[in-house]
Amino acid sequence: MLFKKTKMLERKMDEFLDVTSETGLAFLEAIKNYFDNDQVKFNNHLEKINDLENRADVLRREIESQLYTETLIPESRGDVLALLETTDNVTNQVKETILDFSIEAPVVPRDLHKDFINLTEHSVNAMDEVVKAIRHFLRNPMAVRDYLHKVYYYEKEADKVAEALKRKIFRSETLDLSTKSHLRFFIRHIDSVADKAEDVADRLTIYTIKRSI
Repeated sequence: MLFKKTKMLERKMDEFLDVTSETGLAFLEAIKNYFDNDQVKFNNHLEKINDLENRADVLRREIESQLYTETLIPESRGDVLALLETTDNVTNQVKETILDFSIEAPVVPRDLHKDFINLTEHSVNAMDEVVKAIRHFLRNPMAVRDYLHKVYYYEKEADKVAEALKRKIFRSETLDLSTKSHLRFFIRHIDSVADKAEDVADRLTIYTIKRSI
């Protein structure tokens, strides 16, 4: 275990990962609320995501400070700091995406709702699998591969759904160009959650190899 002699740091990392995972779940529920036109629940999840993202920032700073001030795990400090930063980028992308839904209120045709939700599910699944991969990296690096391939799988599935959805939108004869462009913006936002989860997985792949040498 990377933090076997630093239980407090281990607990903070676990909480940071819990917050990341919960952010993904709240994101999916918020998107479903949006398409159900349930403004009250959507706003509740928006507020929850904002609170979770703020909590993740606080935890990240506390972990970074503890790593430096207490001179902990010097041989792996850089790897852990980079993981914190790239994982925080995932929650930031979720917050930005759901905030833009709130501000811009895109008008999405009903026949596309299922596709948008499907895209969100793949992105959240990639996010969830990368959290599991990080947990194993901290405790049992040899098990990381079991989760990394799932991150890459869901990221590719998100890309497929995003591409098909964009093709469907831009081939539509009933939507004007401004609406098509607006919807493309939100597709890219949701898909970027999976992309950023993949960025974390790429780092984990390298760090896992380093720790096995």
